[in-house]
Amino acid sequence: MPNSLTIAVDFDGTIVENRFPEIGKPILFAFESLKKLQDEGHRLILWTYRSGVRLEEAVDFCAKNGLKFYAVNKSYPEEEFDNTISRKILADIFIDDRNLGGLKGWGEICQMLSIENPQKKKKKKRSGLFGRL
Repeated sequence: MPNSLTIAVDFDGTIVENRFPEIGKPILFAFESLKKLQDEGHRLILWTYRSGVRLEEAVDFCAKNGLKFYAVNKSYPEEEFDNTISRKILADIFIDDRNLGGLKGWGEICQMLSIENPQKKKKKKRSGLFGRL
């Protein structure tokens, strides 16, 4: 799919309410939005501070809610952990509750990223910090 994105998504505070080390309640429309984006061909990466048993709990919780990730805490499924290289993963978009300005609602996120979004097809003039881009 030519317009597909790799989207890295945080877990605590983003997909579920932040109750770490427990798992909070799902955030409204998080699973529905992520499944829609995945159905459109976007690759989802779970990108979280969790590790070990806590990470497994998060992955299992998502699977029970119908969401299976392309990769977990890595850029692609086959990637091997190597502490001599950067831990930053390769993604087009990062969704995290710690974003500058906070987490937008999942309905808005889904609308912004959806391939089916008619607004994406319109060319808009945008202004940046330094004038027109």
